Amino acid sequence: MIGYIIRRIGQAIIVILGVTIIVFILRHLLPGSVARAILGPRATPLAVAVFNRQNGLNNPLPLQYVAFLNQLIHGNLGYSFKQNMSVDAIVIHDLPNDTLLVGVSLVLALVIAIPVGVMQAVRRNRIADYAATGISFILYSMPSYLLGLLLIAFFAVNLRILPAEAPQASTITGVLADPVAMVLPIATLTLVTCALFSRYMRSSAIENLAQDYIRTARAKGLRQSAILYRHLLRNSLIPVATLVGISMPGILTFGLIIEQLFNFQGIGLAYFNAAVNGDYPVVFGVTVLVAALTVTGNLLADLAYAVLDPRVRYD
Repeated sequence: MIGYIIRRIGQAIIVILGVTIIVFILRHLLPGSVARAILGPRATPLAVAVFNRQNGLNNPLPLQYVAFLNQLIHGNLGYSFKQNMSVDAIVIHDLPNDTLLVGVSLVLALVIAIPVGVMQAVRRNRIADYAATGISFILYSMPSYLLGLLLIAFFAVNLRILPAEAPQASTITGVLADPVAMVLPIATLTLVTCALFSRYMRSSAIENLAQDYIRTARAKGLRQSAILYRHLLRNSLIPVATLVGISMPGILTFGLIIEQLFNFQGIGLAYFNAAVNGDYPVVFGVTVLVAALTVTGNLLADLAYAVLDPRVRYD
């Protein structure tokens, strides 16, 4: 198990280094130069020269990359001159809001999708299975912004029982003070995610129901509930564990469209605004952070695989 973990960690480090190299190259492909892209087209040659000297942009590229990598290792994602604050501060300020939005949505999606997927597998090709499959296909194929607009039109415009906007507070305390306004953003993200998870859970459960260990358990006279929850569920959760691991960077990215639609103050909205306004340090800093979280999520998914299925760690 230790050797398996070491191999996976080594692969994760290599991937993250590759991402940092790509981001570093993209920084130097900005129109004009890094300094002029950050300071703006009206920056004087003197200001550009001072910026280059202060940030080591006059050094050879290998030395610049080493400095860039050292900066990232120490948790420095860059500095936004347009917002006059570090990218780290922006992430730390907005991360609790994203964690609330995506975390609650992910938990609700798992709570709904796992039993629904098992139910569909047990009642395969019956009315309940067809109904759940049809709903899942509709939700999964529907763009999240369209689903959000439909929920706003129905619950906020027609019925007028829920607000169309998310809480406008920028802090987690302010967001929690208005839980009703979080219903539509969370519901939109939950429905889309639940549709994806339930399809994987159904397919995995159907595959495991045909395995010998299920037939053996039934031959021994075990109750249906014991077979489903003690034997089927654990093995069927393996593909879902991968999805949950991959969903880790969703704390920063999954809510981007939802945050823009509901005007929710999170990292996704900050990233969108930075891209629109040409705030490149924020764009590149969040990109590196999302890549690191993606690799970490895949690493955790691999470890979950090894825990759920011991055969994986011996391959």
